[in-house]
Amino acid sequence: MDPTGPACRMGRMSRATLPGARSPIVGFDQPFELLAACHDRLRQRLDLLARLVEHLGDHGPDAAARDAAADVLRYFDVAAPHHHEDEERHLVPVLKTSGNPADRAAAQRLLDDHAQIQAAWQGLRPLLLQLEGDPAALRRAARHFIALHGPHLALEDDLVYPAAQQRIGAAEAVAIGTEMARRRGATRPDPAS
Repeated sequence: MDPTGPACRMGRMSRATLPGARSPIVGFDQPFELLAACHDRLRQRLDLLARLVEHLGDHGPDAAARDAAADVLRYFDVAAPHHHEDEERHLVPVLKTSGNPADRAAAQRLLDDHAQIQAAWQGLRPLLLQLEGDPAALRRAARHFIALHGPHLALEDDLVYPAAQQRIGAAEAVAIGTEMARRRGATRPDPAS
């Protein structure tokens, strides 16, 4: 087998080498760092989704494609909803009550983005569950889903997180981390998303 061929390139999607292992390990005691690490993992899953679509065009729904699809499904069914809920429970209220109109607008845009991302996921998810379906529909849905995340992540990284972090004190950050851990059923301060 050619070690540089398409099958080996797709092999990089196997569970042993899936993106996510390079993300910093932070705990719930550092909620903003945990949210940022979630963005790293989210970007890695979006990259995996893009590579999966490419692979399907060349190789069809083989075992590597099914493994990659399962990983993408697991992330966006479990971790991503937790992440959105974290932001909506803890960051949006802080920004909505800010005296800064830009902060209030960013909070509303974050909520609007989350609704669009969720709707796009509902369209993409069934296509990932049945990889044998319409490859053009999967490609379009995946590209749309990926495209929605670029400006959304920039909004959060560049505006939402810094603005909220300036307004949230150390004690409140501990309470946020504790609530995030509780909602995930964590018994110790390890990351869950």
